[in-house]
Amino acid sequence: MIKVLSVTSECAPLVKTGGLADVAGALPLALTAHEVEMRTLLPGYPAVMAKLKKPKKVMELANIFGGNIHVLQAKVAGLDLLVVDAPHLFDRVGGLYAGPDGHDWHDNPERFSALCQVAAKIAREGVDGWCPDICHGHDWQAGLMPEYMRGHADRPATVMTIHNIAFQGMADPKSIGRLGLDPYRFTRDGYEFWGKVSALKAGLMSADQITTVSKTYAAELMTEEFGMGLEGVIDARRDALSGIVNGIDDSTWNPTTDKAITPYKSVSGKAKNKTALQKEFGLKKSGGPLCVVVSRLTEQKGLDLLLQALPTLLDRGGQLVVLGTGDASLEAAFRAETRHKNVAVHIGYDEDMSHRVIAGGDAILVPSRFEPCGLTQLYALRYGTVPLVSLTGGLADTVINASPAALAMECATGVQFSPVTANALSVALTHLCDLYASKPTWKILQRNGMKQPVDWAASAGAYAALYKDLVK
Repeated sequence: MIKVLSVTSECAPLVKTGGLADVAGALPLALTAHEVEMRTLLPGYPAVMAKLKKPKKVMELANIFGGNIHVLQAKVAGLDLLVVDAPHLFDRVGGLYAGPDGHDWHDNPERFSALCQVAAKIAREGVDGWCPDICHGHDWQAGLMPEYMRGHADRPATVMTIHNIAFQGMADPKSIGRLGLDPYRFTRDGYEFWGKVSALKAGLMSADQITTVSKTYAAELMTEEFGMGLEGVIDARRDALSGIVNGIDDSTWNPTTDKAITPYKSVSGKAKNKTALQKEFGLKKSGGPLCVVVSRLTEQKGLDLLLQALPTLLDRGGQLVVLGTGDASLEAAFRAETRHKNVAVHIGYDEDMSHRVIAGGDAILVPSRFEPCGLTQLYALRYGTVPLVSLTGGLADTVINASPAALAMECATGVQFSPVTANALSVALTHLCDLYASKPTWKILQRNGMKQPVDWAASAGAYAALYKDLVK
């Protein structure tokens, strides 16, 4: 049995802002079939602490950034958890990374340094008789963990996973002493990045292995367009880099058992959910496809391009339902589009509603400028909702484009477009509407999607193989 400590800033179903939480919550359970025992270390946010039932105190660290830290052990939703109970760092009103005013917490470097210091202590000493063979960090919030473990004899192997390289955990170099970092490592070959401390770069330079969440994104990261300034670092470590596509929790996202919808086993069962979704959002029946968006409303997600291309869909009798929150300007722009009778928008996020939207939609639109993996297109495939996606990252790896050849072979699952421009998106929407107009072709696309293996089985096996190689 290989023992792995997963270090993450969020984990479903306890606390979530995006796909990282879904991965951190699903992977430990999927790994049990591969003789991997994973425990998850995460901060004790109020939402996390509220879900702990009779936790056991297993470790204490004194005077870390102005207060003592207790590590609590508990089990929630089948997950073995180690929770960093540090009220002075994590017990706050606001978001995980930002306050009620929307600005990042000023002490984010210290908050997640504390998480990494706890991880390094567990790596060195174990906790409650349990010692990890591998420490696996996720994104910049865990980036200092491998850095803190450098130079320690018999330390566990380390893995860093990049979920989104756009967030790099920057800090002023004046914080080096306070963060407990080696000042001699503040170099190009260490954690220095354009004159600042980068927690993500620290992890990339120090970890034994680096993974990211799709093969295409792994290749993209070595380019100037997608590397966000770290392309040279990734390229230099290409021999330690691998891409393992994410899976989804197919017990939560299962159209045959989903309590948020009218369950169905085949594409014919989607009709009731489409009718219910149209009723919920005040839409009448229309001749074109009901397209849906479940997303953060940001330019990264390409939703400004969708606003430009939207007339193409509406002119063909298509409809649009948007569920999401994000940039205020995009929220306002989508609200303004509800002047059209075939556009409906819900600003905010509701987990059950997201299930209803995906189950009721004919197609889901994911026009991202970059997308490391993406999960919404995987949920959509599972529910027979045809994805229209940009040709990037995990979207390229998980959707089979409805090209003439793929249609002839009856293996297509969706529509891809490139380059990521409003004009190319308009062309793709036209193609989507043409496919929808051919009911036999559309049903083939839906059925193909529902047959795709989008769970964690293959990906968990790939992680297990990586861990076994590291232990050897």
